[in-house]
Amino acid sequence: MTARRSASARTLVMKFGGTSVGTPQAMQAAVELVRQARADWPRLVVVTSALAGVTDLLLGSAAAAARGDPSVAQGGEAQLRRAHHAAAEALIADPDRRLRAKAEVDALIAEYLSLCRAIGVLGEATPRALDAVASLGERLCIRLLAPALDSAGVAAEAVESTRLIRTDNRFQGAHPDPQATARLTRQVLDPILAAGGVPVVTGFIGATAEGVTTTLGRGGSDYSAALLGAALPADDVWIWTDVDGVMSADPRLVEAPRTIPELTYREVAELAYFGAKVLHPKTVLPVVTAGIGLRICNTFHPAHPGTRLVAAPAGAGRAADGPVVKAVTAIRRQRLVTVEGRGMMGVPGVAARTFGAVASTGTSVPLITQASSEQSICFAVPDESAGRVLEALKRTFSDELSVQDIDRVWATDEVAIITVVGEGMKHTPGVAGRVFGALGQGGINVIAIAQGSSEVSISLVVDGAEAEAAVRALHTLIVIGGG
Repeated sequence: MTARRSASARTLVMKFGGTSVGTPQAMQAAVELVRQARADWPRLVVVTSALAGVTDLLLGSAAAAARGDPSVAQGGEAQLRRAHHAAAEALIADPDRRLRAKAEVDALIAEYLSLCRAIGVLGEATPRALDAVASLGERLCIRLLAPALDSAGVAAEAVESTRLIRTDNRFQGAHPDPQATARLTRQVLDPILAAGGVPVVTGFIGATAEGVTTTLGRGGSDYSAALLGAALPADDVWIWTDVDGVMSADPRLVEAPRTIPELTYREVAELAYFGAKVLHPKTVLPVVTAGIGLRICNTFHPAHPGTRLVAAPAGAGRAADGPVVKAVTAIRRQRLVTVEGRGMMGVPGVAARTFGAVASTGTSVPLITQASSEQSICFAVPDESAGRVLEALKRTFSDELSVQDIDRVWATDEVAIITVVGEGMKHTPGVAGRVFGALGQGGINVIAIAQGSSEVSISLVVDGAEAEAAVRALHTLIVIGGG
């Protein structure tokens, strides 16, 4: 953690997800949480997502406009106005302030329609245009949440994060510049905080050095909160969502998942990467680097302690007292691609050429495994990318395929990557045996295995149809204590 500062300098960043602001009732609950926190935290920053469902609506309208169908945007206009005006009516007490908020909302909706018309004329939704459209959800939300806080007695100011978060121009998944972001964040937010105000900041959004709007990728509001927390720096970042912290498994797959009271940064990074709907995968890095506390909690059950993230578990260096396996995740709709051939043995550069070909398609690889014989390289890719990846590999290795140094390049049918996560695994002998024993008892066949040297997780690949059964089987390791 950061060194303890004076009580007057203690800083908290609170981030609210889409469901936490998605209805007037939910936004009122968020306002009350901020009001309560304000009593304990002299410096408080709020980061918000768009109202639930709005980003999907915006992007769907843009896609339809590119296809020449303007009706989706026209219908979206009515939905956006109805949802945001309802929140203004319910939460902004002062009539003049309410009228001003509605006018600001209407201006942004007009911008949305204008962007969709431009996309329709071009017949193409470029990544830059999609970022401009997608950013409107958060920009709409801060026009409501800030005056709603004012109405509750909390002086608040809406701030667009294009003024704070400097990024490159990789639209739809921009990379922030931490140094420029820290400078801009302190420059803009410190005066508001010093005056006793609460900045209400758009999540998910940044801007290039030229001022062009970018986004940090879906779920990027968590990442925004972490970046701002690191920039200020904050003492704590609280992520408010609609569940009681991080669950031991997806509740849609497991009947009684548990809330995990404590996770290390490494554990949550593994969970986020391997499909758990916990945090944006990049959220952890800024808070780890800055030594900031991170908590995940439930807007609709604020008395629950949620999940606290820590640098290392209590008693680090020995087996944990709690479950050795803390959580089980699943990434579905994957395919396993294999490059194999006896001519690969001892030939340098095969792996580099393989993943160079994959990279040329813009595909991310979540899992890699290779036998020590070097006769094959096997890796997972999303199902929708498999065709492009296979074509790129066949082009890259066309000469080797023609002389059978490489026998074939092929992909399985749909598979799922199942990952068990827990810091205690590295101090506990026999965990892998118990993992495969649980799967064997469930009659589930393992197609491939991968484990990093950190031993915080074990990932394995199963047939797509067996994903749910695999998660349920492995979740018993948590229920019975894992060891």
